[in-house]
Amino acid sequence: MIHPTAVIDPAAELAEDVSVGPYSVIEANVTIGAGTDIGPHVVINGPASIGCQNRIFQFASIGDEPQDKKYAGEQTRLEIGDRNTIREFVTINRGTVQGEGVTRLGDDNWIMAYVHIAHDCQIGDQTVFANNASLAGHVSVGDYAILGGFTLVHQFCSIGPHSLTAFGSGISKDVPPYVTVGGTPARAHGLNMEGLRRRGFSEESRKALRKSYRTLYRENLSLQDALTALREQAKSCAEVGILVEFLEQQSRGIVR
Repeated sequence: MIHPTAVIDPAAELAEDVSVGPYSVIEANVTIGAGTDIGPHVVINGPASIGCQNRIFQFASIGDEPQDKKYAGEQTRLEIGDRNTIREFVTINRGTVQGEGVTRLGDDNWIMAYVHIAHDCQIGDQTVFANNASLAGHVSVGDYAILGGFTLVHQFCSIGPHSLTAFGSGISKDVPPYVTVGGTPARAHGLNMEGLRRRGFSEESRKALRKSYRTLYRENLSLQDALTALREQAKSCAEVGILVEFLEQQSRGIVR
């Protein structure tokens, strides 16, 4: 399963059935779980842990030093979960001590070619990053979020679960859950209704979220006044409660 031209440090820990393609390099302090397939010409640096049944395609650079001038060789990490697809020329950097010290990628994510995930980013599960989407440092992305091709996200922004960014979006503020945004700078363009239907949100929940969107974006309310109304709506809809929690925690302002 290991091509003879691959270079694997003796201190790396690979499950017995891990496959490593020609000319790939795996450094020390890297652990890779069962069923993971590493293509040709992949470079993986540690400390990094990669779970089970991942597919990493050719020319990806995984777990290298953060692109941060403050980085001074500290022991920071990259953690990748299970069943992720990481396509060609993807770069994912380790964390920094100025953040949590770790960059995380959850489970079942689809990361297309030329995507960049910078230091200290926190990615949930079941996300899709289309080609050339790029995250600056300290960005968080919620479960089931979809980033269109060439989406650029400013450092410290949060992308809420089940949200959608159009291709070429420039994001410098937080994107609330369920919302579709597009443009540079990004603006809200309604709810990600098709995504909600595909994921089994009930008609009742979708109706409640439509109302919450109108409250947040169509009634010319300040964010605090909108939050007051949304807290009341959340009493009868748990999905609106997720939106309220996100808005209460945001610190950069939201895309509006």
